[in-house]
This record gives sequence, C-alpha cells and structure tokens, in this order.
Amino acid sequence: MPNALILEALAKPGPLVSVELRLPRTDLDRAGGMSAWIDLHHSLGRLTRDGLFVFLTDNAVGAAEEESLAHVGANVGASVDLRRIVPILTTKHTLEYCETFAARAASDGFDALTVLGGDTTVGAPRCVPHGRDLREILRARVPSLALGGWVNPHRTVEEQIGFIRPPHAYAEFALSQIVSHHSLAGVAWLLEAMERARLTVPLVFGVFLYRSANPATLATLGRFFPVPAEQLTREFAGGASAEDICARSIRELRRIGAEKVYVSNLGNRGAGRRLTKILECV
Repeated sequence: MPNALILEALAKPGPLVSVELRLPRTDLDRAGGMSAWIDLHHSLGRLTRDGLFVFLTDNAVGAAEEESLAHVGANVGASVDLRRIVPILTTKHTLEYCETFAARAASDGFDALTVLGGDTTVGAPRCVPHGRDLREILRARVPSLALGGWVNPHRTVEEQIGFIRPPHAYAEFALSQIVSHHSLAGVAWLLEAMERARLTVPLVFGVFLYRSANPATLATLGRFFPVPAEQLTREFAGGASAEDICARSIRELRRIGAEKVYVSNLGNRGAGRRLTKILECV
C-alpha cells in the first residue's frame, strides 16, 4: 500500500475534519483570477498549517486544471505541506491528460489523489467508464500515489460497497456524496453493510455549508446532489445559523460512527475562519 499522510490520519481512531475547496473559475478576468488565487493560497496555507487536509476539486475543463496543479505546487510556499492537499481528478478528460496529471502530482510532492468518475450529464465525456478503471491505470503508472474513490449513501448500498471493495476498486480511501443530519439512514446503512462485508476502507463523508434557504440556490444545488430543502428552510426559519446547521450534521454523523468528514462550500476567502465558527458549534 502507498504511504500517504492522509492514510495515516484516517487510520487513527476518533474524529477528523477536512475541507473541500474549489479551484478559481477559468472565466475570471486577469484581476479577478489573481485575487481568487491569492485567496486560495491564503486558505491553503492556514488550513494546512492548522493540520487539516484539503481536497481540491476538478472543474473538468482540461489544460486549465493541469496548470492549476502546477500553480498550487509552485506558489503555496515552502511552509505548506503538499501531502495535506489532495487533488481531485475525474475521468472527464483525455486519458493522456489524466496520466500526466497524476505523474505531475507525484513529482510535485503530493502523495494522494482522489479519482472519481464525474457527472455524466454535463461537460466532457469520460475517458473510461468508471473511476475505478482510471484508478487501475494510474496505480500502474504512478504506484507511489494513494488513490481515493467515491461512494454515495443516497444510492443502493450493495452497489456502493462494490465500488470500494478491494482489490479491484484500487482505492485506499473514499469520499462520499454530500450528506447531512437529514440523511443519516443512508449513512448508517452504508456503515452497517461495510461492517458485514468486513471492509475497512476509510470513508470521508461530505458535509455542505448551506449559507441560506434561498429556493433558487437550493434548487440549483439539487441538480448535483440531494438537498433537504424543506428541512433546511424550517431550520433557517427557526433561527438556526448556517454554522449551526452544518455543525449539527457533523455532530449527528459522529454519533452514528461517521467520524471523518470534509466540509464543502466554505469559499476560498476566509475558509479557515468559517470552519472555526462551525467547529465551535460542534
């Protein structure tokens, strides 16, 4: 098994909180792009120096991401441990691009890579049918990288178990689709099925910072993952803050044994401050 800092952290008992950040949009003008990259670098620096892991999303637009990977590796500074940054790569690129991306990641000092299939309804087509197919190729090409997979607690448990079952999943860990305290049943079923199957692949469950109950925003988000819009609307109407709601999800997930989480939608500016406010509520 590859050596990777995140695998050491996931193997330890107890809670773990990590973060998902998005790369700056490629359609920003020069000034906007520079500002966005500065914000990202500041957040990466603070979060990693605080001992957190950061998953960096793949916007699946080709060469821009390859340049972004080099940008992160070259400009976050020597004080940032790149082993705490885990890029996300989808199959929605050419195979040549994916192989080059993985090789560059290992060369730059990253030691883990999350490899997902990617949404089939939008964007470029997949270069291989499933994420595990790409992980198999990358395992042979760049064996030093720890590879992460993907599970979705909102779907059939047996199917999801198959996606991470060794050895054919080629995944040392897996991220989950966004869940919350309103979807605990699916998480519990997945954990129980893993225990029955004696699977020990560490799972990192996604938690989303919903900043409001704006119907249009929730409807847009609902195109990408299940959003408990009615329940969130009631919670915000009852006086709960965005941080309160996110913290409740983390607390409830821990209660049923889902102790490792990543927090999404913190934004690149001030991500550390927002995360601190959430954890103060946990």
